[in-house]
Amino acid sequence: MSKPTSSENIVHQKYDRCVADLLVKAGVGFGVGVVASVIFFRRRTWPIALSTGFGMGAAYADCDRLFNPARVPGTRIITQPEESK
Repeated sequence: MSKPTSSENIVHQKYDRCVADLLVKAGVGFGVGVVASVIFFRRRTWPIALSTGFGMGAAYADCDRLFNPARVPGTRIITQPEESK
């Protein structure tokens, strides 16, 4: 029988997932920016900053949906009707 997970642990797991997602997506964006900068833009720095920002923005959006599932398109919040006394 498994022990129930506390809400504090759930928040920590979500936060850890967000930080890991940020590092991965920003890193991929940085790598794509470096490659694009070297190949297409004569070693300018703006493609690196732009693609890193896109990666960080995608990670932020995913984290926002993780902590607030009501923001997922197509999700409805159904409340139970209160019983009359």
